[in-house]
Amino acid sequence: MINYLMEFWQELLVVFGISMVPVIELRGAIPVAIAYDIPWQLAYVLCVAGNIFPVPFIIAYMKPVFGFIRRSKLFVKFIDWMERRTMKKAETVLKYSGIALFVFVAIPAPGTGAWTGAMIAAILGMRMKYSIPWITLGVAVAGIVVTFLSYHLI
Repeated sequence: MINYLMEFWQELLVVFGISMVPVIELRGAIPVAIAYDIPWQLAYVLCVAGNIFPVPFIIAYMKPVFGFIRRSKLFVKFIDWMERRTMKKAETVLKYSGIALFVFVAIPAPGTGAWTGAMIAAILGMRMKYSIPWITLGVAVAGIVVTFLSYHLI
């Protein structure tokens, strides 16, 4: 019994961890939860929580970290590329503000999600009190969509 519980907690930690990974986020973590036979309700809550967990850190520390990394000529091109890529997506958010940030995060497609939404919020200087609720709502909706599709199609 103890081995089963330890294995179950390990699986939960793996799913939680995967949902924090950029690009993969909850879109990849929920199918892993299915593979582990985690009930959909628990998978949804776990993946949404894991996907939201890094958002405040991204918003708070992205600009200083990029500034520090930019000092090394090795990563300047990468940081510039990341900022250009994010700013292309930020134009709509500038126009429609929080609702656009919500929609952008809620659409479970490549290049969207909590990480990119948080990067957009950081680059645009959006306050955490304003941006985190919109990002959280977007993650919750994306989680509903991915959970429904994953548990009904897989």
